Amino acid sequence: MTPVMDAAALTVFLEREFPQVHGDFIVERVASMEVSVRLNVAERHLRPGGTVSGPAMFALADVAIYLATLAMIGPKALAVTTNCSIDFMRKPAAGCDLICQARLLKLGRVLAVGDALIFSEGQDRAVARAGLTYSIPPR
Repeated sequence: MTPVMDAAALTVFLEREFPQVHGDFIVERVASMEVSVRLNVAERHLRPGGTVSGPAMFALADVAIYLATLAMIGPKALAVTTNCSIDFMRKPAAGCDLICQARLLKLGRVLAVGDALIFSEGQDRAVARAGLTYSIPPR
């Protein structure tokens, strides 16, 4: 399947529909059923001890699967998360952005199921893994 939205289109959509997160997320790559999204880590994303917080990592995984879904179905702002399970596996590297590699495992008429791996920039081992399901609004 060929994506119907590229990185530029997803970026414009995100900026228009979710201005509150403007600048937090950068769509780096779009392919069939896959995206890579960067979290521009800022002070507001940190927890005590200077590491990226769990909620910030959850947001990255959630946004990445959302964008992977939209890349394939088009700009459906009302697609919503219906399930998420996240494993925090190791502490993110200090001072590094996070990169989420998200892929859709199933894209149906009403549900999209995806897997997200989050890495500290420049590291090979994932810091978190999430499985998410999105409900797709009727066409």
